This record gives sequence, structure tokens and C-alpha cells, in this order.
Amino acid sequence: MFKKVFDFFIRFPWLILLCFAITTIFFARQIPKAQLNPDLKSQIPEYMESRLNIDKIEDIFGGTEVVILSLKDENILKKDTLLRIKKLAKEIENLEEVDQVNSPFSIQDIRGENDQLIIEDAILDIPQNKEEMQKLKKRIEANDLVYGNVISKDFKAVAIVAILKEDFKDKKVLNEIREVIESIPGNEEVYLAGLPIVRAKTAISMQKDMRRLIPIGLLIMLIFLYFCFKELRGVLLTLLVMIISIVFAVGLMPLYGWKIQMITIILPVILLAITNDYAIHIIARYQQISRLNPAIDKAELIYRVIKELGAPIIAAGLTTIIGLLCLLSHIIVPARRLGILAAVGNGLAILGSLLLIPALLVILPKQDFSKRNNTKKENDIIDKSLLIISDLVTKKSKQVIIFSIIFIVLISLGIPLIKVDTNPVNYFSKDSYVVRSDKIVNDYFGGSTNVSIVAEGDIQDPKIMKKIGELENKLEKHKHIGEVMAISEPMRKMNKALYNNNNEYYKLPETKNQIAQYFMLYSMSADMDKVVDLNYRHSQVTARISSSSTTDVKEVVNYISNYIKEDPNSPFKIVGGFADLLSELVDSVVKGQNISLCLSLTIVAIIVMVLFRSVFAGILSITPLGLAIISLFGLMGYFNIELNMVTSLLSSIMIGVGIDYTIHFLWHYREEKKTMNSVEAVKSTLLTTGKAIVFNALSVIFGFVVLLLSSFVPIRFFGFLILVCISTCLFGALVFLPTICIILEPKFLEKP
Repeated sequence: MFKKVFDFFIRFPWLILLCFAITTIFFARQIPKAQLNPDLKSQIPEYMESRLNIDKIEDIFGGTEVVILSLKDENILKKDTLLRIKKLAKEIENLEEVDQVNSPFSIQDIRGENDQLIIEDAILDIPQNKEEMQKLKKRIEANDLVYGNVISKDFKAVAIVAILKEDFKDKKVLNEIREVIESIPGNEEVYLAGLPIVRAKTAISMQKDMRRLIPIGLLIMLIFLYFCFKELRGVLLTLLVMIISIVFAVGLMPLYGWKIQMITIILPVILLAITNDYAIHIIARYQQISRLNPAIDKAELIYRVIKELGAPIIAAGLTTIIGLLCLLSHIIVPARRLGILAAVGNGLAILGSLLLIPALLVILPKQDFSKRNNTKKENDIIDKSLLIISDLVTKKSKQVIIFSIIFIVLISLGIPLIKVDTNPVNYFSKDSYVVRSDKIVNDYFGGSTNVSIVAEGDIQDPKIMKKIGELENKLEKHKHIGEVMAISEPMRKMNKALYNNNNEYYKLPETKNQIAQYFMLYSMSADMDKVVDLNYRHSQVTARISSSSTTDVKEVVNYISNYIKEDPNSPFKIVGGFADLLSELVDSVVKGQNISLCLSLTIVAIIVMVLFRSVFAGILSITPLGLAIISLFGLMGYFNIELNMVTSLLSSIMIGVGIDYTIHFLWHYREEKKTMNSVEAVKSTLLTTGKAIVFNALSVIFGFVVLLLSSFVPIRFFGFLILVCISTCLFGALVFLPTICIILEPKFLEKP
């Protein structure tokens, strides 16, 4: 069967070249159709409870997403500053995408005078002198709806909160608000925060990464490949396979209707790093045989290379594909898609290495490597290192095992320190505009992350209104909740105002008739559609969380959920919002990480068991991976690197790639064992196949190192951690595994 396939592409190399060319051109034409989608909500399945809750809340109260424009100055009650705030609020309210604007000029002041209820704007007139400014300051301090909500308690910051309609484009909103800001200049520091701004900035950074990472990655890989082969043909053939696999995988996205998200921008880099391994083995072996046998026929040379390497390449490639496909166990949608696309691209790289490269070698004239002036092994740094390793594992096997165990125990102590984070604000560096804007909102206005709690029933019923008031009080006591917005506060203020501002009546009305009248009075001067629906059947309580930590956000959501569960007659039926989404994502990321890790380890072990026809082979093969996994999570804990939607992909990718080194070592070690004892076989394998394994590992490291230049913090950490993972896998395959083979002498590696 193998001989027939080989004879076919030897006879018809141009046909194979044509097939690959047509495929590449077709998928390359699809790439311009790919679109960006930075929306966090779209990254989770539609059936997840948090996403369903957001949709329910939006159905009742309309759009819930906000953009917060913050102005910072030493005194925001100055005439020029207030004039600018008023103009900005008016212009933003006129934008097509904006549903409602809350600012110091639109929020009401509720008070009583001369047995009358007065509901009017919080700021009626802009102060012209210090005396008027002091009066305004006292007026604001007495208004809880403004003080600490849209005007900071130190009067150094002010917020304009734009509530957006349901259908809008992030980039358009960002550009339009920027135009408004530029058209109304001032001396104040201006910051924009909110999820739409984060998404717009994310999209900009994604485009920047895609334009930058791929060219730099290709350049790094070109330099590395030339270092490996010392000749241009091998570089170009390997590069061709890599580019074809990238084009194929990326071109699949628009065909499936998938959009590019932050996780999937690392797809080309992943393929750049892992798809060169198979070609490197083939080109290196081709050069080696050609150098040793200058007179060998070209067809015979290619046949020998493919016959020797075909099986281990297919086995290693299959385990890599399985590792990548284990990302399907993730609940995160782009993680699943990344697994599929990377697996398909890797599969095409295997075909390209085993079919396209031999076909091109048939077409191209044979090179003469016999005259190349090669350096001696003693002068080669990699050969020197492998000689040291071979001496170490053969002469000090027990010490290697003891050292490895001590190392694993120490580094594993960092695992309990791992934190989980899914907040997209933390994807940016601390000095970025996004993080600084978010910090302003957290410090001055109670936070930018909202959680919404919806009460169902007759909102005019005093019992339900009392429950809303109790929830409001409960939320205000939590250390991570900055500001709470609920209809119960205006109800109390109106009740107090109607009793001539008597503090004894700063409480909720006790009859349904009173509540109905208050609703009617309030609706005449203020918009209530974000807190109460038209039929008074739903009321929304919104709390701002003053922390960007997902751990804190999750703790707040659990705090609310537990409070609601304590009351069997609670009217609160929905807990939703961005905070709820982040909270559920925490569990999803951890769950997806654990499932994909266990699944990939199990399947890879089974494949190796079948390949070597031994149960112990499967157990032995995942031992180096175990070292790498423990090192990975231990370092994440020690260096305070969060487990997020990007870093949670590491284990499956690492297992898929790292198992290749184990398979290549065991495969060639078994061949050497036919004529050698264990010590000799280990030395011979390390000094021959070991070098190819080192080059493979270096190709992955150099492929992923470009991620350190990403605009996103998680992707930079991903690049750093993959270097750690591959280095540990390399140590496991070249040091720990040979030591085990010497000490235990596994029977499945003994062949008569």
C-alpha cells in the first residue's frame, strides 16, 4: 500500500502540486471575507444561563450596555467645566445609538417645600461665583442620586453615562463620541469606559496584532530554518507547507461563518510553530542520507526518507491533532473553533510534508551535500549539550530521578495560588487607556461592571417594594459594590419630601395607592424605563462593582444569589448583567481546562498504547507531559499569571505538541535496542534523534516567541508559558524518559 502511494506521487508530482495550488488559492480568496468580533457575550454558548439572563433583561428594559465618559479636574464645579459637561451630555444624547443619558444635568433632585413635592434637575443653573458654587455643592451633597453616582464625592470627577440602544456598532459609537469630545474642547482629562469601548479597543488591537505578529513570526521562522538546514531549498519547502496550512485554516473561518476573536488571532502563530516539525524531520533526514550516500538515486533517496519517517510523523501528527481537538470540550466557543481550525491546519501540514515536499523534491534537481564543510560534533553546541545529557542520564540515573521529584514537589506548591480571571479589561496592560479609564470609574463612581437583579410581580405592591428596598440596603453593605440604583430610593425621597423633609418619613410608602401616585409623579419628570417597565410588572436593581477582579465579581454575584435563595418568597427571578456573565465564565474556564486536560492525556496515552502495543507505553509517554503540566500550573501560581480564556488553552496544545518528542524518542530507542543494551541505545538515540527533537522544540519556541509582542496581556503570557511548557517537555523527553528506560528497561521496547 505504502509503495503504491509512493510510486504514484513519484510518477505524477505535478498533479500533487496542482491539487495543493488549487486548494491554497481557493482558501486564500476566502481570507478577506473574515470579520472581527470582540464581543465577550458571543464567546459563550447561547444556552448558558448568564447569556439567557442578559437577553431577558434586554427584552424587558431595552439596551443595558453603557459608555461612561469621565472628566477629571481639580474642581468640576467650575463654570467652564460644567458648561462643557452640559454640552457633551446634550450632543451625546443626540447620537443615533444612544437611548438615554444620565448626567448631573439630567438626574433629578427630589425634595419637599411648603407641603409640595418638587422634582427638578439636580443642576438648575451654572454657578457664576464662589458663593453660588458652594450652594450647588451643598445641593449635590444632599442628592444621593447624583453625589457619588455621577459626581465624585471629592468633586474631582464627573461622569456622563450613555445607555445605548440594543443594536449598535462599537467602533461607530467610539468614533462618534470621540468626535463629540473633540468638538467641545476643554482642559479636563477625559476618559471613556464601558464594555462597548473595551470591545472597540480590543478590535483595534486585534487588527494590530494580526498585521504585526504573522510577518515577524515568519521572519523569525525563516532565520531559524536557515540555521537548521544551512541551505535555501529546505527553508522554502518547509515555509511553503507552513503557509499552506495557515491559509487553509484561516480561510475555513468565513466558510463556516465564524468570526475572528481574540482567542483565534493566535491561530496563525500556533500553526507557524507546530506545522514545521514534520517538514524539518523530512528535510533533515533527506540531507543526512544524501550526505552519507552521494550516489544514491533521487527516487530511492526520497523513498527511504518517507519509509523511515512516515509512521512516526503520522503518529506524532495524530497525537497533536487529538490534543488540539480536545479543545472541543471547552464551553468557550472560540476555544472550540480554535481547536478545530488548528487541527485541520496541522492535518494539512502532515499531508504537505509527506506528499507535497517529496513531489517537489522529485521535480527539483538533486543537491550534493557531500562537499558541505560540516563542523565536528564536538564544536556544535547542541551536540555538546546532548553528549553531556547522555553522560548524565546513563551515569547518574538515580540522581536525575531524585532531582526531578524534588523539583516537581517544590513547583507544585504554586498550583493552589492560581487565580482565574475573565474580565476583558485585564487583557490590556496596566498603563493602557482602557485600564486607566476603568480605574477612574472604579475609584470615583462605584465601578464599571454592572450586575442586574430583576423583580417580578406587582411592583406597586408594598411587599414587593419593601423587598426591593431591603435588597438595595443589602447590596450597599458589600465592600465591592460601589453604587446601587433602584426605584426604592426615589420612593423614599418622595415620601420624605411630601412630609416636609421630615427624616422620620424617609422610608418606603406603605400602601399600594401611595406607590402608584409616586410612580405617576416621578414619571412626569424622569425616565423610569430602565428601572420599572410600563406595566409595573418588573423592576430592575442595578449595582456597580468597584473591582476589575473576576474573583471579586464572582463573590458579589454569589453574595446576591445566596441572599435571594434565603427567601422562599423572593420576587427576584433574574440575576444577570456583565458581572453574571464573567462569574459564569470563571467556572466555564476552569471546567473546560480540566476536561480538555484529562481528555487529551487519556486519548494520547491510548494512541501510544496502540502504537507500541503496550499499556505501560501509554503511561510512560505521558510522564514527561505530567512534568510539564505541573511546571506550567506551578509557575502560573508563583508568578501570579491568571488562568483565563487564553491561558486555559495551553494544556491541550502542549500535550498535542509535547507528545511528539516522546514518540520520536521511544520509536528510535526501540530500533537501537535491537542491537544495543539500554545505556548504548539511550546514548545513540540522544545523539541522533535527540538533535531532531531539539530542533523541533526550538522551532515551536521560536514560533511562539512572537506572541510576546502581542497587545494583549493574556497572549503575551501564553507566549511565555508555551516556552516554559515546551522546555519542560524537552527535559522530560531527553532527560527524564531516558533515565526511566535505563532503570526500568520496559519490555515493550525490547524487540528480538
